[in-house]
Order: sequence, then structure tokens, then C-alpha cells
Amino acid sequence: MKVSLITACRQSAAVIRTAFDSVLAQKDVDFEYIVVDGGSEDGTVDIIREYEGRFFARMRWLSEPDDGMYDAVNKGIRMATGDVVGILNADDSLDGDDVLSRVAKAFDGEADGGRLDCVFGNVRFVKEAGGRTQRVCFARLWRPWMLHWGYMPPHPSIFIRRERFTEWGGYIPSRDEYKIAADYELLIRFFCCHRMSYKYVPICTTAMRLGGVSTKNVVARKKLNEEIIKANRANGYFCVWPMLLPKYAIKVWEVILPKMGMMK
Repeated sequence: MKVSLITACRQSAAVIRTAFDSVLAQKDVDFEYIVVDGGSEDGTVDIIREYEGRFFARMRWLSEPDDGMYDAVNKGIRMATGDVVGILNADDSLDGDDVLSRVAKAFDGEADGGRLDCVFGNVRFVKEAGGRTQRVCFARLWRPWMLHWGYMPPHPSIFIRRERFTEWGGYIPSRDEYKIAADYELLIRFFCCHRMSYKYVPICTTAMRLGGVSTKNVVARKKLNEEIIKANRANGYFCVWPMLLPKYAIKVWEVILPKMGMMK
């Protein structure tokens, strides 16, 4: 089982070393690391070159203009040669040195006698690298029907068989129909339209920095919800604004549970 991990980046010199170090630390797993840079001019490319040799041929990369983050991720998927594909944001990090090995083992175990298409786990949010957990997105109770109500498993924790992207398509580029929620649209398509098989793994895969594009302010949240509704409707599922309200009650618990010591 080979894992292809993709990082799409642009102007990420201030944060990307943390991501690189977390990938370098992975043990007991066959993986490749694909970095797709959008033509950075802040020193990001110099850092990529610096780390390239340390990965001992496990890293491949390119730097060129793109049509946004999801266009860059699609390029990475086309470059990938692994059995499964995962995504690591440039300002995030894998949460432990055994994340990829545990994901690979989960796929090797397959799913209830059938071929497993997807594995996902939990994600914790931090203010800065190595910082205290501020919020945790638990995915144990998640089910595909929740996508119609505005709730998805944490995208950074999701690993999908590469062949599914070939069969069902990739992400819609962020500067086309979806600026924020192309990942959401893809999950509706994969989980609900194509009935992708999946397995929850009880690990925290990623330490994710707070302040992402989709949650940075009220305008961004409004845009995200508009695109969630649009993604559901585009794939033939009913969705309206009131259906998205219950997810905020879940998010309150994502903040409370770490304070109760239920996640590191």
C-alpha cells in the first residue's frame, strides 16, 4: 500500500517547514510527497528545493501559475502514483509519526469483506504549530447523509483511493464554480452519488491551524454555506439554509470536548 500525500501551496514560506517536517517524520510506510506550488515569490520554492534532497526521491514538485488551490490539488492527483491520495495543507502538519502507516494499515484491512475506498479520522485545531488544542472535529459518528445538512468529515483527514478520482472526477477548480467548498462538492459526489465505501479510524491525523479561508469571518461563512447548498443541489439533493443551522451546535461541542480533556 503506497500513500500519495499532496500539498498545494503559494507564498507559504512562513509556515511550510512545519508541514515538511511532519511528513519527513513518517515511519513504516511507503509514501510519496507531491508539492504543487502556485508560482511563489516569497522563498517557498527555495524551501522546497532545500527539503527535496532530505526526502530521498520521495518528493516530487512543480511550481507554476494555477487556477487556485483545487486546481493545484488536481495537478497533484494527476502526478500521483500511490494507491491512495491524501491532502496536507501547507500550514498544517501530520499529527504524529505514524499517521500514514495507520492509514495504510486501515486500507490493507479492507471494509467488512469489500474493497475500501476511503479512510478518515479526526482533526484538531491549533493556533500555532505545537500549540494547545483549541477545537477537535470528531468524525466517529459522521454519516454521508449529514452532507445534506452542512456537515462533512474533516477534509484534511480524508484519504481516497486514487482510482476513484479517475472514475468520478477531481475537484472543481476554486476560481470556477466553487471558491471555498469544492472539497464539499467532491464529497457529496463521492459519498452520496457514487456510494463510496469508507472506514473511520480513531486517530487524529492532522493538526490544523485556525483561520482557514472558509471560517475567517462572517462573509466567508456565508459564502461557504451558499456553496454547500449549491453543491447539494448540483448533485440532485435538497438543501436549504435552515438545514445548515444544526451543524453549529456540533461545532460548540468540538470546542468543549478538548477542554474536558477528551483530546490532546
